[in-house]
Amino acid sequence: MTTPGSVLSVEKVPKLGGFVKLFIDSADPKQVRDAVATGVVDGVTTNPKLLARSDRAPADLVPELCALVRGPVSVPVRARASDSIVEEGLALARLHERVVVKVPVHADGLRAIARLRGEGVRTHATLCCSPNQALLAAKCGAYFVSPFVGRSEDLGGSGLELVAQIIEILDNYEFETQVMVASVRNPVHVQESALLGADACTMPWSVLQALAHHPLTDRLDEEQRRAWSQG
Repeated sequence: MTTPGSVLSVEKVPKLGGFVKLFIDSADPKQVRDAVATGVVDGVTTNPKLLARSDRAPADLVPELCALVRGPVSVPVRARASDSIVEEGLALARLHERVVVKVPVHADGLRAIARLRGEGVRTHATLCCSPNQALLAAKCGAYFVSPFVGRSEDLGGSGLELVAQIIEILDNYEFETQVMVASVRNPVHVQESALLGADACTMPWSVLQALAHHPLTDRLDEEQRRAWSQG
């Protein structure tokens, strides 16, 4: 926990690396606890809809979520004007050292990301729907940027092509910003994102659970159980 009034220094936070990170998109402490118990969860992301469902103030809920994981916990701002985003972002960062402030990639949001970076606050650029937005977020110093795969596909685009283009651009210029794929709807989105080299994927609990299931595995497991019983 950070001390009152303090903000975690970006320079003291190592970049996660070496393997794809899996985040659960949830504001339900019980769900997060169950997900962490699987041994594969590296952090938590939240969004306004999830926080509204929780019916708890962020100042009460966020520290509890942070206590359940060892990695980052992304928390969105309500504000949309640059000055207000910075003010709210600083307050959120003081809730816990694992907080990463989630900011939309519109013009005011990008200005706020740059300012928060200057204050030593990690940010998560969200609602990213184009490679250009990701490039700007990286130049402003975002810790994470999240292309919205499912939402892009809803409009007839290729969400995974968006991910591939963003990864290529950020790799070309060796930005430290990590690509966290969001709006993940199914296990294929996770698999393809990992194949493309995304740093992380965030997903609902239902998708995280689905990653471990395959009908052939279920059939083979049943065959082995029958073999044991017949032996």
